[in-house]
Amino acid sequence: MTQPNTPADRIHELLHRNLQEVFGEGDAKRRRAAIDELWTGNPVLYAPPGIIAGRDAIDKFAGEVRATHPHFVYTPTGEPQALHNAGRLAWGSGPRGEAPDYTGWDVIIVEDGRIAALYVFLDQPGK
Repeated sequence: MTQPNTPADRIHELLHRNLQEVFGEGDAKRRRAAIDELWTGNPVLYAPPGIIAGRDAIDKFAGEVRATHPHFVYTPTGEPQALHNAGRLAWGSGPRGEAPDYTGWDVIIVEDGRIAALYVFLDQPGK
């Protein structure tokens, strides 16, 4: 018997889909469709360059990040975790089949089943 989706299941889904369909997506139309589906109407992204607010700005930022290394893939490095309306996922990014060039954590805050905020933590190299 299949168990019903729980809030934790949705958070896990959002973490994985955002990693692949937003930041891992090279096609601008598919990336934007994913943002419109997965993110709230007025989301905020907290990343090392600064605070990025709104779907349009997040779309632009994700496209710019993707353009800097179009052949890289994002790979989860553990299982996602959910707690109340938040979740986190560790990941690595690099050429497919190779050790990641960099790693980090995504931490999301979810409202009404969508990402309201994403905090991107990048790990320090060599740590």
